[in-house]
Amino acid sequence: MKLSVVIVNYNVRYFLQQCLASVQKAMQGMDGEIFVVDNCSSDDSLSMLSERFPQVRVLANHDNPGFAKANNQAIALSSGQYVLLLNPDTLVAEDALRLAVDYMEAHPDCGGLGVKMTDGRGRFLRESKRGLPTPMVSFFKAFGLSALFPQSRLFGRYHLGFLDENETHEVDILAGAFMMMRREALDKVGLLDETFFMYGEDIDLSYRLQSGGYRNVYFPASRILHYKGESTKKGSLNYLKVFYQAMIIFARKHYHGSFLALYLAMIHVAVFLRAGMSAVAIFLRKIYWKALIALRRLFSWQRPRVCLLVGADEDRPVMERALDLALARQGARRTATLYADGFDQMEAVLERQEAAEIVFSDRLDNYKDLILCMEKHASRDREYKIVHVADKYLVGSNLVLIFD
Repeated sequence: MKLSVVIVNYNVRYFLQQCLASVQKAMQGMDGEIFVVDNCSSDDSLSMLSERFPQVRVLANHDNPGFAKANNQAIALSSGQYVLLLNPDTLVAEDALRLAVDYMEAHPDCGGLGVKMTDGRGRFLRESKRGLPTPMVSFFKAFGLSALFPQSRLFGRYHLGFLDENETHEVDILAGAFMMMRREALDKVGLLDETFFMYGEDIDLSYRLQSGGYRNVYFPASRILHYKGESTKKGSLNYLKVFYQAMIIFARKHYHGSFLALYLAMIHVAVFLRAGMSAVAIFLRKIYWKALIALRRLFSWQRPRVCLLVGADEDRPVMERALDLALARQGARRTATLYADGFDQMEAVLERQEAAEIVFSDRLDNYKDLILCMEKHASRDREYKIVHVADKYLVGSNLVLIFD
């Protein structure tokens, strides 16, 4: 067997359904298998899997043992020459898996491969390519120097901002959201370290792949959409706690002596600094949103949005209903609606008029073109949504909505 895909799910049923549909399409013509490990979800993920994806091998845990252990459970049962760890909140382009496998076939020294990841607004995710978090690199990141000078070869080594995102590069660290590995490399260096509950296990395994004599490669010819952060929000205090705990585990495992002491001291300073900043930011956001909601209610004001619906004529009534419900939840309303029956017509429409909301029908059935369109028209003020017309749910960059 050529490829084993492993997905760990925890209470993201609709993201998972969308992800599996894209993975199945990407695996057409390939000799492969798909595993989903469910970490005791309280939603109806398991019933959805049995009804809609009976060919997927499901491992249902009775507790949440963590990301690393769940992945290892499936890897131990898999038989593919290559193993892909994939997040459930992703959408995979039709050619992404074939291109990635072809690259690894042609480069036997490549032990691990990551791809170009785009977020739910079409923006490039910097964690698609990362450097090793040495004490100096981590210091620059923790104290904001990497953000101030992202393309600097000195300060920007965490996200390797000086490397072109559209070119293939050898990198240190792969992202666990899409991490394809050679079976023989895993046999040599071992599986994920189960000491890590969430975060850090991808850094540790990437480091061990390199130490085992293999190259880690960032391969942007393969693309995925990664909604990101559905289990833990990055601005939250809980995220900071879990992330820095993972960094401490990594440091104690791989660094020693004065190097370790320096790293731990820096991490503790960074924790207090970032936690304080995060607490202030959370407090200010709460005040801002409470005030904004109060003003909207007082003046019955809703944010005006020009919307573009991309799909067949028969899909539009369902798409409009889903969009209106989503906008109402966001305190917004449609002020104008544009229509396109496909991606080419969408381009023509956007040349004439801007749209703040772009809504795709899932029946367009072309994930690569969808991702490319999102990348091309990415903007901080533009939001994208996908309406699953028959199944009556919507997935967006900032929400999931189920409707009748």
